[in-house]
Amino acid sequence: MALTSRRVLGTLCASAALVATTACNAQMVLTKQVEARRVASDLQVQFTRAADAANRSVMSDTDDDAKAAAREAEQATQAVLSDVSQLESILKSMGYSEELGFLDTFKGRFAEYQKLDAEILPLAIENTNVKAQRLSFGPAREAANAFRTALEAAVKMARPADASRVDALAARAVISILEIEVLQAPHIAEAEDAAMTRMEVQMTASEAAARKGLEQIKSLLPPDAGPQLTAAVAALDRFKTINTDLIKLSRQNSDVRSLALTLGRKRVLTAQCDDQLRGLQEALTKHTNPATR
Repeated sequence: MALTSRRVLGTLCASAALVATTACNAQMVLTKQVEARRVASDLQVQFTRAADAANRSVMSDTDDDAKAAAREAEQATQAVLSDVSQLESILKSMGYSEELGFLDTFKGRFAEYQKLDAEILPLAIENTNVKAQRLSFGPAREAANAFRTALEAAVKMARPADASRVDALAARAVISILEIEVLQAPHIAEAEDAAMTRMEVQMTASEAAARKGLEQIKSLLPPDAGPQLTAAVAALDRFKTINTDLIKLSRQNSDVRSLALTLGRKRVLTAQCDDQLRGLQEALTKHTNPATR
């Protein structure tokens, strides 16, 4: 009788131990599932944050804003890499092959994404097209206005017999500078070198026409107009220097290039990364707590 009792007790203890072990294992699995979903969710958030910050860097109008957004994008990218490493370890420990497939595909796409960002973000920070635009709307316009003002003052000193011709020459000189101003905006927006070269040839011809007009006007005005003509020449020289700087910045095309890359291959990669992360999260939600099966 005592032997039978001991056997029954042993069986009960073994059963209890098995139940406890099963419950413990179920709890461990549940804990890992919850952690996997948490990390996968954070991975999605950090990737979205990285993509949004990178886009803001490209679209920023100031160097400071572009740099701040680029830093945010880099920080979010590091968070993505950290989440990927942590999630990969959890999924491997659970033997979740479908989820690992989604994560591996995401890793490959995200590696390409990072390479593009490494090219895009430095371009976004340079902001050369925005800087060229500021030169056009600011210093270049001021110099052009100073040229027109000085020339108008000089024209008023023309002798009656020469007034009509001087007026015509002055108008042509002012129009020549206006032609350069008009070409600045499309030059800044242009992505093709050949097209920019054609515009620069036109700018050079217009600047030469303005200088030729000044020389002709000078020959028709009395000596008293000397200070006004000197001011006009100085304004034209200043305008040329600013336009040269503007062309140099425009030629670098950092904003145009970064935007083209963002709207091109990177946009495709971003969508592909999002698809893999959504698939990963959907696969994780299919799993249920083993204790409730």
